[in-house]
Parts: sequence; C-alpha cells; structure tokens
Amino acid sequence: MRINRRRFIVTSGVAAGAASLPRFAIAQADNRPSITIAVQQISNTSTLEVLREQSNVGERTFSFLFEGLIGRNLMGKMEAVPALATSWKRIDDRTVELALRKGVIMHNGDEMTADDIVTTFSRERMFGPDYDIASTKTLFANVLIRDSVEGKALPLEVMAVAKRSWPALVKVEPVDRYTVRFVNRTPDVTLEGRIARMGSEIISHRAFADARTWVEWARKPVGTGPYKVRAFIPDQSLTLDAHDEYWGGRPPLKSVKLVVVPEVATRINGLFAGQFDFICDMPPDQIPGIEKNAKFEVQGGLIANHRLTVFDKHHPQLADPRVRQAFTHAIDRQAIVDSLWAGRTRIPPGLQWEFYGPMFVEGWTVPAYDQTKARDLLKAAGYKGDPIPFRLLNNYYTNQVATAQVLVEMWRAVGLNVQIEMKENWQQIFARNTQRGVRDWSNSAPFTDPISSIVNQHGPQGQQQQAGEWANEEMNKLSIALETESDMARRKAQFKRMLEICEREDPAYTVLHQNATFTGKRKDIAWKTAPAFAMDFRGHNFRMS
Repeated sequence: MRINRRRFIVTSGVAAGAASLPRFAIAQADNRPSITIAVQQISNTSTLEVLREQSNVGERTFSFLFEGLIGRNLMGKMEAVPALATSWKRIDDRTVELALRKGVIMHNGDEMTADDIVTTFSRERMFGPDYDIASTKTLFANVLIRDSVEGKALPLEVMAVAKRSWPALVKVEPVDRYTVRFVNRTPDVTLEGRIARMGSEIISHRAFADARTWVEWARKPVGTGPYKVRAFIPDQSLTLDAHDEYWGGRPPLKSVKLVVVPEVATRINGLFAGQFDFICDMPPDQIPGIEKNAKFEVQGGLIANHRLTVFDKHHPQLADPRVRQAFTHAIDRQAIVDSLWAGRTRIPPGLQWEFYGPMFVEGWTVPAYDQTKARDLLKAAGYKGDPIPFRLLNNYYTNQVATAQVLVEMWRAVGLNVQIEMKENWQQIFARNTQRGVRDWSNSAPFTDPISSIVNQHGPQGQQQQAGEWANEEMNKLSIALETESDMARRKAQFKRMLEICEREDPAYTVLHQNATFTGKRKDIAWKTAPAFAMDFRGHNFRMS
C-alpha cells in the first residue's frame, strides 16, 4: 500500500499546532534556519551507499540520512534502543523477530514496511544475483576500491562489507507487513548487534529497484532519516533538505550543507567569517584559539574509535614478527597523547572497550614502551636498517601527519628506518602495485562485542585480510569460533587469545590511542555533540538563541 504523501502527516514529536496545519501552510511559514558544516571529507568513495562507505566520515554523513531497526544510545553506554523497530525478541539462537514502527515515511513518500527490510538485506542488494559463497575467498582476495561500476553490477567492496557484517545470514523474511525475522545459518549471540551496526541502515525497496544504475542509486539513496539528499557533488559538497514527514518529528533545520574544506586553517577562518556554522575535526591545539572568540565554542571528546598503525607482514622487512613487535615497543604513546592531544584522549587497554561488559579483558594493556626491548628484538631478527615504507594520507585523521612524524622519530631511535610516503586517497594506500609496509588506520566498535571490532576488521573477512596484508591461521579459527560460540566464558577466553596473537605474538596492528573528535560551532546555537563521528540534528538537539 502506498501512502499519499500530501495527506499523511506524522505527528510524533511535532507540536500540535504545526501538525494541524495543511502542508502548504507549513511551507509558507517555514522560517527554519539553514546551516553549513565544513568537513574534512564527505565520502571516500564518491558514493552515499552505507555498504560501500564504511568510514569515519561516512558515519557522520549517514547520520543525517539513514536509520537502523535498532539504534544505539550514543549519549549513554552504547546500549541498544528502539529505532525503526519498536521491539525485538529471540525466537531461538539463530532467529530474531522485530516489530516495525508503523507510520514511518521514507524520503520518497512511501511508508516503510517489511518489503523495505527484506530488500535492504537481500542477496541482490548485498551480494548481487551471481553471488557464489564458494568463491568468496578468491573474490575478496582481489578487492580494490574503485570509484564507479557499470550498470547495476555491485562493486566488490559492497560484497566484502556485506560478508564481513553478515557472514552467516540466511534470509530476512516478512512475518506480516510490520514484522520481520532475521534467520542465521549458525547460532549467533551478536545478531541484535549486527542489526544495529553501521551498514544495516534501512533503504527504500522501490527506490533501489527503480534506479537505472548502481551509481545512480548510491549517489542519491532513499532512507528514513530526518534529512534527504538534494544534491551531491563528490569531493565538494552535499546539500540536504528537511524530511518533513520524519517519524521523529519535523526537523529543526530547513536544509544542511556539508562542504569539503581539507585545510584546518581554512575551516577555522570560515567559521570566524560566518561562512560556516560548524567546523569538524579540529586538532586540540586549535581549540584555545577558537574559544578566545566569545562567539564560538568547541565541543567534543572521546569516541568509540581507536587509532592504529597497521602492518603488511608480507613486506620483506616485516615478515619476522619480532620486527613488528619492535615497532610496538618503540612507541611512547603517552608522549603522543600529552603533546599532540593536550591530554584530551587516552591510551586504551588494547583493541577493546569497557562497554563490552562481560567480554572485556581486564588487565590487558598495549605493549609497553621499552626501547631496549625493541632494539633487542631487531637484533634477534637480524634487521639491518633496510627502509620500510609508511603510507600516509594528509590529515584524513586529526593530527595524522604530526603523529606519523613523531612515530618515525620514535622508530628511528631504536634503529627502524621508516620512510613516509604521502598518498592522495585510500586507493593508493591499499594499492598492491608496490610492496606495502606500514599504514595508518582506525577501528570502531559499532556494537558491544569484540566481533564488531577485532573480528570485523582483522578476522578472515576483515578488511586487513581482504586487502592481503596479514593473516594468521589460529586467529581465523578463533574468529569463526567466536561467531558461533554462546558460552560467554569460552567466548571471553577466545577473545583474549585473539588479543595475544594480534597485539603480541604476530602483530597485525598496534593501538596508538583512543580517538577523539572536536567540533567548532557558533555559541548562539544550542547543540550537543555525541561521543561519535555521527552528528544529531533532530528536533531535540538544535535551538538557536
């Protein structure tokens, strides 16, 4: 059934007087403000498809457009909260049933039903009609990031992310118009988390089916969020209009424009000049200068994301794990936190989070800063000072170049000859045309279980292994076991062993520090940042003085 968008008005969260007005009257009385947000980047892949753009900048962009069935309490402890589903329950250890919220109007005016959920998680949308599970490993071993595809063929990256997020999903089936069931091939205690994670946002069945090409869909997708796409110019700007039939209440902004401004100084000057209302990704050393002006303030802090240095163990100088171990012990992480972050972040207990609850491994730490041990490891490995490349982007991450320069000096102090190679984009970072060595990365935990982080990015379907940088047989067996194990004590022991392998014995990465994000803004705008890259501009979180 199609809903007549001219006659149907969602009243949830809308003032009674506004809800009673005819739509043309609302339009005539629309004196809501429009804002401009300066960002470092909108999308790394020139698309707005959540299964393609799995990134920090993507999380921010998609927070305007999309929603999942299960949400996360970003202002709390990451606990699950109702979103497009009002409730959910376990049918058995392989099946979760969800009751859909009624009256949710999508950006194209259709009411969201079970059909949209089924399409969102369909094989066609996630893997393409020719997907063959038997060829998955070979397929993903050759993944390269590409800017476009022809026709309705899916990019390999979409399939790779889908397989990483849903390694054993059999189907999503409608029970009725407002009820769906997720059916897994194997037992999985994390099904609810997978439903809530980035990449599981709901899209429109009709809009996806009607798109002439995949790229056409991916540059103007249709979801349920409070804002919808008006115009997207890759690498330049994204203009969004209010989705006035949003189920959570009429958005407080008439429009939002995200503009790409790579240089920090230009973002700051634009804020002072009134060109921008918000500026993202501010380095901590710039915060005092912004706040000297009484008209502006900076909000932000720690987020559920770790900054990493990642190894390609196939590089001749990194094949011996002792060399990679030396890298991890040569880093004075506290010096980086104190000098580059002004103490506004912290050194976390490895690649894990306290919100894992019973799965959190108490007492675990990052490798100790020990220059003597690092030198001894290099000597035992027979390292002779041959160069090791360090591929780097120009401040895609806050303080990225400065951190890399500090790391290179710390590594040089123990005898490691690391040479920075500046690259323009992620395609060049992952490219296999020359031997890779070390690169920068970050790792988020989109739900409260280790599968969401260490398995998702470093396990057999994780991007590091899909890119051919690193693999470990025991780690892969443990990853598969963790995905199906239901006994929490055994799961915790499996996770601890993963940390031992990936951070001590055969390093895949080393954690530098927890990430933080800071946003400069006009002080006359009442708005609060979340402990995430996501930005919330719904009615409860925006007011102008």
